[in-house]
Amino acid sequence: MVDWEVTATTIFCEAVDDEVTLIVSGTGAVKCSGQQKYDNPTKEVKKALAARGKSSGKQLVCKGESCVIVKQYRDKMLGEK
Repeated sequence: MVDWEVTATTIFCEAVDDEVTLIVSGTGAVKCSGQQKYDNPTKEVKKALAARGKSSGKQLVCKGESCVIVKQYRDKMLGEK
């Protein structure tokens, strides 16, 4: 059991070439602002993502529920290995 309710950090996510905020609650629930924005993007977001991908030379796509970075951050905050 942790002695805090919620913690968050902002990181640069290479998968979407943008900053995202990772939020972990003391219960272990985790959210990523990138997943909310890029997992099921609007037409405008898709267009911007495609443009950034073209300029960086790689396909940009959110990994959603299978994102290793989100899982690692949650585990680190909860003290799990």
